[in-house]
Amino acid sequence: MSSLLEVAGVSVTFDGFRAINDLSFEIGRAELRAIIGPNGAGKTTFMDIVTGKTRPDEGRVDYGEPPRSLLRMSESEIARAGIGRKFQRPTVFEQQSVRDNLMMALKNDRSPFGVMAWRAARTDIDKVADLAEEVGLADHLDRPAGELAHGQKQWLEIGMLLAQDPRLLLVDEPAAGMTLGEREHTTELLKRAAETRAVVVVEHDMEFVRRLGCKVTVLHEGSVLAEGSLDHVTANQDVIDVYLGR
Repeated sequence: MSSLLEVAGVSVTFDGFRAINDLSFEIGRAELRAIIGPNGAGKTTFMDIVTGKTRPDEGRVDYGEPPRSLLRMSESEIARAGIGRKFQRPTVFEQQSVRDNLMMALKNDRSPFGVMAWRAARTDIDKVADLAEEVGLADHLDRPAGELAHGQKQWLEIGMLLAQDPRLLLVDEPAAGMTLGEREHTTELLKRAAETRAVVVVEHDMEFVRRLGCKVTVLHEGSVLAEGSLDHVTANQDVIDVYLGR
């Protein structure tokens, strides 16, 4: 497997607490990966490091082909390089329509002059329509985002990230607060997205992880405890002791 992201020997300490401890693993170029683990395992800190929010004390984080060090890039440079992150709570522009939210998210010239001069082209309009169809909001393009149900807001935010055409998408607990039907749609949405890019899902819900049907990385105390299929890692006695047995 040709890797898109390689984390090697990464450690970071906050006020004497080692949140990440010699963390090493790889993500493929078009791969769906679930990351699980108990609270404090380092899942959020891992995402913070990849997106430039936190700088590790040691180790390397390489991304792309040819590999570039993310540790030498700012948060905005990392975002422009094609890494998108979705937090647990959806952050959409609630007063704006679904269409406008997606249109604003499109990957266009973000310079001050470019923003002032920008006008929606036919390709932009078609792209927004395609994105709305992909995330299941084609019938809601003219609705204010604030009127959407919780799950629909999550889909809109995923659509806004896809509008930026990321190569690596980090998604934090997408199933939280969703109905069964919404979870099923979210599963298919993430699976489709991973056909053409890397999608990393941090999740606590084991049933949702099972639905994803992907490779699972278990973190514990900032390191990889186990890796493999969900059946493989949930049969690991160490995983049972530190996570599943709680």
